[in-house]
Amino acid sequence: MPAPRHLDPRLLRAFLAVAEELHFTRAAARLYVAQQALSRDVRRLERELGAELLVRTTRQVTLTGDGERLVPLARRALQAQDDLLGAFGQARPLLVDLNFPDQPTARRVLYRARELAPDLELMARYESGLAGAAGEMVAGRLDVSFGRFAGLDPALRSRLEHRLVRYEPMAVVLPEDHRLAALAEVPLAELAGETVYAGAGNPRTTEWTDLAHRLFECRGIRIAAPAPLAVGDEEFRRIMAKLRNPILAVVGFPAMPGTVLRPLVDPVPLSPVSLVWRKGLVHPGFDALRQAADEIAARERWLSRPTDGWVPAIDEDTIGAHT
Repeated sequence: MPAPRHLDPRLLRAFLAVAEELHFTRAAARLYVAQQALSRDVRRLERELGAELLVRTTRQVTLTGDGERLVPLARRALQAQDDLLGAFGQARPLLVDLNFPDQPTARRVLYRARELAPDLELMARYESGLAGAAGEMVAGRLDVSFGRFAGLDPALRSRLEHRLVRYEPMAVVLPEDHRLAALAEVPLAELAGETVYAGAGNPRTTEWTDLAHRLFECRGIRIAAPAPLAVGDEEFRRIMAKLRNPILAVVGFPAMPGTVLRPLVDPVPLSPVSLVWRKGLVHPGFDALRQAADEIAARERWLSRPTDGWVPAIDEDTIGAHT
């Protein structure tokens, strides 16, 4: 059968989603279409190309040889379409994860990028942590996120790119009546014997819990046991108020009723925040996002480190290898 002279890009997107997910239900959810419609588009693509692309059983979906051959070709074709539309101001929305609504670094970068590219749509998402966002980026459901790149699983890191944008000084959130609440700054040594909440048990924030482990190691500070997974700011604050554990945070962490935020010192622990994106991403909104990050970082010296700043060795190595 001769190759079709015209091919609907929607069919390629349908095939690529299934090829990457190897699961029709997940692929349909990713594209916001009915599974029946997705199956119909894949079958139509197979008819038009005159090739079987997928082997479907009741238990699994696998790629045929022709399917494997089509994957890189489909990616290039769809990227070319995105580039063309972007050049004429018709780019699809760029999906940008901010972790949580008041994340100080990510929010400022996004807002500045919107100022630089007012005709583009940069849509905010909230995955709560980079570990949660990383899987979404690899799957193509999200474009960009922020967070500690070195804390990701190496298999995920290999499929992503990053650029360090800030060393964010860390802090601790304390109940107003805590023994350390009267201090303007809290030396790390003063937390010895305390049990501090650092997101343990939350699969979306494993990079943050790992950072806490490295910071607290050999300092006599315990990480609090997993708490009920709270969805939304109100529920998080309610759970934290009930447990009354100090909370590991950053200096720009939003205020919580009945608590105080105190910077950590001696040494000053730093959370390395990177702009993270999936490999091969091309989008005019992404260009604006990188420009915004570089602009703010230079103006406010986000990449300057205090003389007693602390960063884990693994982060030093990862930052040196990727920047």
